[in-house]
Amino acid sequence: MNRINIAIAALAASAMPALAHDGAGPLVSAQWVIDHAGNDDIVIVDIRANVENTDLGDSPYIEGAVSAPYNTAGWRTEIDGVPGKIPAIEDVTGLIESLGIDNDDHVVIVPWGTDSTEFGSATRVYWTFRYLGHDDVSILDGGWRQYDAVGGARVAEPVTAEVSEFEVTLNEAVLATTDDVLAALDDGTKLVDGRPVEQFRGETKSPVAAAPGTIPGSVNLPHSEFYSAEFALFAQPETVQALVEAVGVRADEANITFCNTGHWASVAWFGLSEVLGNEQSAMYDGSMSEWTQDPARPLDPPRAIQ
Repeated sequence: MNRINIAIAALAASAMPALAHDGAGPLVSAQWVIDHAGNDDIVIVDIRANVENTDLGDSPYIEGAVSAPYNTAGWRTEIDGVPGKIPAIEDVTGLIESLGIDNDDHVVIVPWGTDSTEFGSATRVYWTFRYLGHDDVSILDGGWRQYDAVGGARVAEPVTAEVSEFEVTLNEAVLATTDDVLAALDDGTKLVDGRPVEQFRGETKSPVAAAPGTIPGSVNLPHSEFYSAEFALFAQPETVQALVEAVGVRADEANITFCNTGHWASVAWFGLSEVLGNEQSAMYDGSMSEWTQDPARPLDPPRAIQ
């Protein structure tokens, strides 16, 4: 039994996020955020980038929210030449504490909500909280677009939080390593590639991947299938069910999602794990950037001989 399966067995009873705050699930509506924004145990985390450079006027922030932009606050980092990995635990814990979040708080993450790539910033931060053992976390479905559309209150500046204490209890079942992926090739664990079909087929590649292609035996569930850019809403459970069934992934079997840097993969992971309720879904945060570092690791189509 590999490390993921051991972790799943140990954590299965508590793997799903708690619905601790008045019916809050993995996704909450803009109206839910408006109705609960004043609660002492709700922390709204605005992860939008470049808010100050928009045309939103003098009040571009959500009332009562703290700001921690996805690209600059320290949610991800480069480790051993692999970009986008989760930082050292003390570093990401320090970030969370600087936002005034403690273990009794319910966290609501707010992206712009423009498209599936941008919404992936929210699913990746959500995954980070779940990895750290904090299950009281939600994403504002549709992000700022939905909040602004229903007339949510706006202010000139984000909240300046008092530093808190945040205790970590790692949920290793949601994180897959390269060793776990190698084991998956032998034991048949489903590998789910969340990249666009052109990258999955090896027709194009990201600059962070050393070679085109995918991990052998993978199925393709492009991140864009999980989020509607037109309506600014995440896919409903029945839609996610149809997507996974179409590629032969069962909702009750172990799987590992990946992409290039664990960003798009978090969208697919969120759909499988949190929306569909598959407690055996993990995410490979090193993804193709890490996988392709070693020429000995297999690719489909095979790596071209230099």
